[in-house]
Amino acid sequence: MADVTLTNLHKRFDRTEAVSGIDLEIKNNEFVVLVGPSGCGKSTTLRMIAGLEEVTEGEILIGGELVNDVPPKDRDIAMVFQNYALYPHMTVFQNMSFGLRLRKYPKDDIKKRVEEAAEVLGITELLNRRPKQLSGGQRQRVAMGRAIVRNPRVFLFDEPLSNLDAKLRGQMRIEIKRVHQHLKTTTVYVTHDQVEAMTLADRVVVMNAGLIDQVGTPGELYHSPRTRFVAGFIGSPAMNFLDCELSELDGGLVVKVGSELSLPVSSGRLERYRPYVGKPLTLGIRPEHVTEERVDRDGVSLSVDVDFVEPLGMETMVYFSLAGEALCGRVAPELNPQPGQSAKVCFDTEQIHIFDRSTDLAL
Repeated sequence: MADVTLTNLHKRFDRTEAVSGIDLEIKNNEFVVLVGPSGCGKSTTLRMIAGLEEVTEGEILIGGELVNDVPPKDRDIAMVFQNYALYPHMTVFQNMSFGLRLRKYPKDDIKKRVEEAAEVLGITELLNRRPKQLSGGQRQRVAMGRAIVRNPRVFLFDEPLSNLDAKLRGQMRIEIKRVHQHLKTTTVYVTHDQVEAMTLADRVVVMNAGLIDQVGTPGELYHSPRTRFVAGFIGSPAMNFLDCELSELDGGLVVKVGSELSLPVSSGRLERYRPYVGKPLTLGIRPEHVTEERVDRDGVSLSVDVDFVEPLGMETMVYFSLAGEALCGRVAPELNPQPGQSAKVCFDTEQIHIFDRSTDLAL
């Protein structure tokens, strides 16, 4: 177990810069998730930590040791791949023990490690099967077991759940979290799925175009996004965005969206927002903060024409247009709004986010 430090890390492929000088400190025993859209540099960063990609510029330290020129096999890391990478002609036991056998570990030690890892993962009864006899989730457990028996300083996961169906992904998220809580090994996990990132991570690293936009706990990213990109990427469904401007009103401020909506600014934000009066801004509000009117929540209500709905059982997603933009809200299912009808939605004024349109930074 060890900490991982990335300093001014760059990776260039010919003239294309995939990673553009990132700095990141991952603490010992921490579970950190790199998340972002395709092409943002997250997998390239992971592969540089693993030694599978050469560093163009910068430094990688594992446990305080500079590993830029250390071969992958000598970095004391274990990697779990998206495609499992199991040997089809070997049993589960043989797959899990393969790395240990290459390193000439004693047979008794190998047997003990494999059996302990299989027990942690709940695959003891599968040790004599071959990969073709396993489900996708069982194969992923075997791949994890092969990493666990190594007892490495760092676990690296490269989108390990993307080949699984939605139900199985949910089960495996719980399994991975449980294994980390049991083993306490430093873990770096790459995914494009922000739900995985939020449910698994101690801290989430949001990457965009080769740079880190924000690092924080899942709660920090959800409640206090630093940029419009982070705000739109974290949360499902995505945050609603509307062009707006700030105006003075009776000593206070209001957020105006055209002539259709005015939201008062809370007293705690007045001084922070006042310098931006009259400037082009963007209002952000999450669907869960556009709801039906409730006695326990202050807000501004507005009648809207419903475009379409998504009934999800415990809640209903309502889609409508405002100021030329498509918006989404979450309402109680018993309201039963119908397309083409008018419905009243309430904007929670305590949960708005304002972004500078020229920089996309949160105010």
